[in-house]
Amino acid sequence: MNEETLQTKGDVEKISVAYFAGGCFWCVESDFEKIPAVKDVLSGYMGGTTENPTYEDYSAGGHKEVVKVLYDPTVTNYRDLVHHLLRHIDPTDDEGSFRDRGKQYAPAIYYQTDEEKQNAENILAELAVSGRFTKKLSVPVLPATQFFPAEAYHQKYSEKNILRYSQYRKASGRDTFIDAYWSKDESDEFLALKDSARETQRDILGKALWQKNKKQFLHLDEKLTSISYKVTQQNGTEPAFKNEYWDNEKEGLYVDVVSGEPLFSSRDKYDSGTGWPSFTKPIEPHAVIEQEDRSPISTRAEVRSTYADSHLGHVFPDGPQEQGGLRYCVNSAALRFIPKEELVGTIYEPYIKHIKRDVKKEKKNAR
Repeated sequence: MNEETLQTKGDVEKISVAYFAGGCFWCVESDFEKIPAVKDVLSGYMGGTTENPTYEDYSAGGHKEVVKVLYDPTVTNYRDLVHHLLRHIDPTDDEGSFRDRGKQYAPAIYYQTDEEKQNAENILAELAVSGRFTKKLSVPVLPATQFFPAEAYHQKYSEKNILRYSQYRKASGRDTFIDAYWSKDESDEFLALKDSARETQRDILGKALWQKNKKQFLHLDEKLTSISYKVTQQNGTEPAFKNEYWDNEKEGLYVDVVSGEPLFSSRDKYDSGTGWPSFTKPIEPHAVIEQEDRSPISTRAEVRSTYADSHLGHVFPDGPQEQGGLRYCVNSAALRFIPKEELVGTIYEPYIKHIKRDVKKEKKNAR
């Protein structure tokens, strides 16, 4: 059977499962995560002869990097997923994928039923005669075997390690290849659909706050302090060690000074020695947007808020390695701090769980 059940918000939901290989599972996982009908994607290993493979030995046992896709069959189907895979890989390379070389990175489609096998073979045959690729297609259609989930640090890698993943993906050549062979409409056709069911609490709250506060954006120069206006609207930078929150050690929530949308938690704040508030990660993966910031001195990754589009600061790859290795260096002037005790009874109350420290876990890690 290619069906499983998924526990979502107290309900048991029937879903279908599919397995695909397309090179680095960080990238394949990320591409499938963008499809609205996909409920979850797991990275792992399949196709070899050894039991319980690990990242250190999976290739020696003949396994490939594979993703397990859990999807809603009432919204999409197996054929659509195969099409999506083929539009985000190099289907002509049987010796690896982009900069990752070796059979463990070569593409493959794994079927669980005769119908899936036939669908996959038909789609590959159609693509082969389409003339889109001059080279021969090299995507085997294989029976699915036991799937072994990869280590925890590989799961949702693109969300947990935003800067590192972005740098890796850009250097890999995957997106350059996709752009060369597929138009944006063809490669991203699923993304035109809105998946409201997968919106996070922060997404919902952020939109509500945007609707409530967007009128004031017309007169921000009158509503913000001069330094907050300079930072958020003119991409300025406040002085180090001479700002409000660089040494703030209180527990609470940091929100956008303009819109009020949640950005960072005190739980993830640490003393970087730079003189600006520093965080190991945003309060949720999509709480901030990163974009390239080119200056005469260097190219950096700028951080902006999702809804108000406020300039917040920059993210650097020199943070604590045990917490992901990133440092979100943020201007105090772009933030408003709300103490934990003041969140009770407000729209921010659900974020108290993101602020409380796991004391037991911290003691265990300190040993």
